[in-house]
Amino acid sequence: MDRTELADFLRRRREQLQPATVGLPQGARRRTPGLRRDEVAMLAGMSTDYYTRLEQARGPRPSVQVLASLARALRLTDGERDHLYHLAGQQPPARGGDSHVGPGILHVLSKLDDTPALVISDLGEVLVQNRMHMLLSGDYSQRRGLDRCIPWRWFTQPESRGIFPREDWNALSHKHVADLRATSARRTGDADVTELVARLRAESPEFEQLWTEHEVGTGSGHTKRMVHPEVGVLELICEPLLTPSATRHVLIYYPAPGSDTQEKLDLLRVIGTQNLSHR
Repeated sequence: MDRTELADFLRRRREQLQPATVGLPQGARRRTPGLRRDEVAMLAGMSTDYYTRLEQARGPRPSVQVLASLARALRLTDGERDHLYHLAGQQPPARGGDSHVGPGILHVLSKLDDTPALVISDLGEVLVQNRMHMLLSGDYSQRRGLDRCIPWRWFTQPESRGIFPREDWNALSHKHVADLRATSARRTGDADVTELVARLRAESPEFEQLWTEHEVGTGSGHTKRMVHPEVGVLELICEPLLTPSATRHVLIYYPAPGSDTQEKLDLLRVIGTQNLSHR
């Protein structure tokens, strides 16, 4: 680990990143160019003290999970992400098989201020959400490990199903398993896929039963109903968008034709703004 070079790289990238680029207000007076240290720490889901020690070349070697979070927070390109890993003495993930989300996709998500959208891995791990998706289904940024994985929470944490109507649970269970089955076939032998499937089969009898049925997902768009405590039931179409990597997908949620969902999304956006203003 090259602490001095790592500290310099983090500081320079932080100073080059403008608040508006990451969806933060400019504020009245900024003593330093770019983002503040506490803002980078917040975006990366870590303490300000920990990030400050990294910038001051006196922190411990960051884990690969911390580096992945920093790469997203600082909007690093693939090449810059790899450089960050090398400076920290870690091996960069293989291109096309990792969870890094580039600055272009992050920029697009930040501009979708009236449309719920997120980036998800082919294992169902939530990588990035925009504000509207957080308002709709909760904030995943503080979750760690398998708690960021939607199928894992679905089959092992029953409370996670509460944002969907009970009568839709069976169909959603089938879809989660079918999508994971398709990923398992495409990435045969990959350790992360094998581990997730094995743990789900051991922890959830429901998953085990559905897994043996060998249904395969198509990856196409589908209609999904979601329940929000303040605006009620929303009928949404979930549309996956292509990305350069088959292991990452951008999901856009838009109102089903003929429904009142657009009005409810507009209300949700207003409610979210009011809640933020009172914090």
